[in-house]
Amino acid sequence: MSTAFIFPGQGAQTVGMGKDFYENSSLSKEIYDRATELLGIDMKALCFEENDNINITEYTQAALVTTSVAMLKVILDRGIKPDVCAGLSLGEYCALVASNAMSFDDAVKTVRQRGILMQEAVPLGVGAMCAVIGLDGQVIADVCDGIDGVSVANYNCPGQIVISGRKEAVEQAAGELKEAGARRCVMLNVSGPFHSAMLEEAGEKLYEVLKNVELKEFNIPYVTNVTAEYVTDTKEIKELLKKQVSSSVKWQQSVENMIANGVDTFIEIGPNKTLSSFVKKINKEVKIYNIEKWEDVDRLVSELNPQ
Repeated sequence: MSTAFIFPGQGAQTVGMGKDFYENSSLSKEIYDRATELLGIDMKALCFEENDNINITEYTQAALVTTSVAMLKVILDRGIKPDVCAGLSLGEYCALVASNAMSFDDAVKTVRQRGILMQEAVPLGVGAMCAVIGLDGQVIADVCDGIDGVSVANYNCPGQIVISGRKEAVEQAAGELKEAGARRCVMLNVSGPFHSAMLEEAGEKLYEVLKNVELKEFNIPYVTNVTAEYVTDTKEIKELLKKQVSSSVKWQQSVENMIANGVDTFIEIGPNKTLSSFVKKINKEVKIYNIEKWEDVDRLVSELNPQ
């Protein structure tokens, strides 16, 4: 068996996420308390109680990384180890923590800054994102190439691709893609045109933040969104994280590459089941587990590590 740990990105957040982990595990509690201490944000209130901030990028990113890592610590403690890690966009920072390349402290402080930089990059309402359902990726890329200011943001899975860019350009592309045979084009409720060229400056500023982050040699590879390739050299990471903010997320290609390298078991760690549903659409043969509730851990351990 070869196992991949995968971590969701922005959009997976939900009120109450991780609360049962905080209440049942001192390891998880430590992570939430440490995030509160490092960021000066009440992470319990942000993640566990009804509030508006949980869906605001500058808070969402830190909340999701804290929650996924709090869950990760429990799984590792129960003896489940990955052979490779990957995350969708923001989730890549959790993958780096799981790979031992980046400390949790550095990851949560960096994504707090990343969230602020992405939030500030483009004035509200200037950019947009749209999910295109039921159309071939190459057709979508070709249409976007013919319109200035829009590009593919996410290759999620067969039949679901997200485009991003200037609002008018995205709307024009959506119209042309419907004519080209898209089943649906759904404008997304997001605060910016993420993973588009409009975020390049945010990536440059993030690179300045990353200069102060110490990366360690790691023995578990991770797969980067930027190229969908395995990364084993620490020296490549900061440049990839800079590019990742404005380049396409090659999630489908990443999963296909992991499967080609022998991965037959995917464990999604974090709220919701977004990545699990993508993996199912990419390959029906692989095993998929999802860890979002405390009881999910016992189920996982009994299946993977039966005593």
